[in-house]
Amino acid sequence: MAYLPPPAYSSHLRGPQGKVAELRLELNSGGRKDKNFTTKKIALKKIVANMTMSNNDMVALFPDIIGCMGIPSLEIKKMCFLFLVNYARMRSEIAVKAIPVLEQDMEDPNPLVRALALRTMSYIHVREFVEATVPIVKHLLRDSDPYVRKTAAFCVAKLYDHDKHMVEASDLIARLNSLLKDDNPTVVASALASLMDIWERSDAIKLTIDYDNASKMVAILPDCSEWGQTYILEALMSYVPQDSGEALLLAERIAPRLSHSNSAVVLTCIRVILYLMNYIADQKQISALCRKLSPPLVTLLAKGPEVQYLALRNALLILQRRPEVLRNDIRVFFCKYNDPIYVKVTKLELIFMLATEKNIDEVLTELREYATEIDVHFVRKAVRAIGKLAIKIEPAARRCINLLLELVATKITYIVQEATVVIRNIFRKYPNQYESIIGTLCENLDSLDEPEAKAAMVWVIGQYASRIENSDALLEDFLYSFAEEPVEVQLALLTATVKLFIQRPTKGQELVPKVLKWATEETDNPDLRDRAYMYWRLLSTDMEAAKRIVMGEKPAITAESERLDPTTLEEMCLNVGTLATVYLKPVQTVFRNARPRRLHESPALQRQEVPNPSGVLSDANKSLSQFGMGGQPADFDPRTGRPWGQNGEGNLAQAVHEADAYFTSQVRGMHVQEQGDSFGGNGNEGSGYVVNQYAPQTVYQPAQGVGNNGDLLL
Repeated sequence: MAYLPPPAYSSHLRGPQGKVAELRLELNSGGRKDKNFTTKKIALKKIVANMTMSNNDMVALFPDIIGCMGIPSLEIKKMCFLFLVNYARMRSEIAVKAIPVLEQDMEDPNPLVRALALRTMSYIHVREFVEATVPIVKHLLRDSDPYVRKTAAFCVAKLYDHDKHMVEASDLIARLNSLLKDDNPTVVASALASLMDIWERSDAIKLTIDYDNASKMVAILPDCSEWGQTYILEALMSYVPQDSGEALLLAERIAPRLSHSNSAVVLTCIRVILYLMNYIADQKQISALCRKLSPPLVTLLAKGPEVQYLALRNALLILQRRPEVLRNDIRVFFCKYNDPIYVKVTKLELIFMLATEKNIDEVLTELREYATEIDVHFVRKAVRAIGKLAIKIEPAARRCINLLLELVATKITYIVQEATVVIRNIFRKYPNQYESIIGTLCENLDSLDEPEAKAAMVWVIGQYASRIENSDALLEDFLYSFAEEPVEVQLALLTATVKLFIQRPTKGQELVPKVLKWATEETDNPDLRDRAYMYWRLLSTDMEAAKRIVMGEKPAITAESERLDPTTLEEMCLNVGTLATVYLKPVQTVFRNARPRRLHESPALQRQEVPNPSGVLSDANKSLSQFGMGGQPADFDPRTGRPWGQNGEGNLAQAVHEADAYFTSQVRGMHVQEQGDSFGGNGNEGSGYVVNQYAPQTVYQPAQGVGNNGDLLL
């Protein structure tokens, strides 16, 4: 038998240890012939590539990397320092051996090497490194080179992140403060950025800027880089004007930054001007500043889609606080064919906000085009916007409704469903005005397969049961699938059936017992079951009270329900350009540890109340006891006109007992008297529960500011 030699060693079969050994060999090779350290550079690049792919086997090369740190090559030092920052916390006992090398580099004549060594040392969150960095930072804050001073300023903030108590106990913050008087604008901007970062993290440090310092900061703005300008503008948010003239002068001086090419500078400048407007008394000057804010926002729409989206979300916020901004610029927000969907939807919101009686024809023409787009989501939004415009602009309501009917005539399912939902809201806004279109809706019942659309159509049938000839037959069609419907539709069907019975007792007498029995005996949903019990007891007690309550006047609805409350709006305007404005949520909701911003008290502060355009208390702001007939308390007895329990009448426990007894005895024996004014039994017996079908039946969310911990306390 012939002898077969072992197979040649293949590089792709070697294990991790073989790879490390090979890299170590490359790292230590080269010798004196390799004057440019080419071999070492190639080996270090391989090590960094492996490190980037989270290959922790490279940590075995730590001693060899420390040996390479002393090589006088900036490129090699950068790669060695990157390795050190990445693995120092994993092997801290070896990493501390690099401290002498870093300290030696701090004395290098090249400022780039000094700054690189200082930055590396401050990035490593190891106790020995943090303690060794403090005296070095103190020394380099007075370095002759501005680049090193700038790096040292940022290192103070980094050290504060590592050990805040050690930094507060030292004089680093005082030294950092002295850098604000530096001759170099970049150093001043870096010191301000560092102080702002420390202030954000600290409860013990207060950042105050007087007018003289603010004026000096504005003076150096043109000499700073774009990010330096952003830092300075951010810092100006800590300046509290004591006089209206100061605020106006400062706003005028920073206004040229609005034409900067960097979107971060523009948005930060807009934020500062919006902030300073709160301290300006002259409304003419405020209007002039608002006119200056419009062109930069429009210019941002020429940038990429991401910047466009950020500008649009901020425009939504600014328009709520300062409506005069962008008042005459609605055409620039019309959608382009190649806009991403998130940009289109945001533009649609802005078009709705900017729509007025003067431009409504132009807006409706544009929305008609959007409603024939390919994107289903965008078409739905467009149809909903048409309905909301009918509610917002009363003189244009008829034109909006005609456009909706034109869209319904297309018989496209999702358009019909959205139109049904918004027409329901139009009926609530304008009762007894546009009921002639009910017939058109009833012709498209087969197109409804979504819960919201079904619930809207059922509401229309129930509300106008006396005007729809076959309302009982239409409801019966919906009731065939009652058990399979979502809760939203079941609740609507329950209420609509009761409305049908109240308006047309003869037509509804067979449906009501059946629906109430389903809702009380064959459902697991507590909201549905409780509402059914309430209706049953109410109907069995007093038909007149039931009619007043169930068919009572609806709460007024407006198109402004999505507006932010004044306190949140004030805070959001102080955070223009941040991620919080993209979500339109308070900054602490987005960043848990962020410091909330408020307008500081000052003799120049102009408190501006943001009015509710509708002038009506929204449902969300009412207490639960106000949901009833005309805002009467929930313990109001509709028969006597007095609260429960007065003069010995209306005992609630007795009412519950009598209603339960009646419910038990009459489950199968309900009948309608000839006059149709009671629902089985004697309408004068006992007392009943007062219920309002318009009050929200889902779980109540805790009100903002009371405690959003998700707990519902009763």
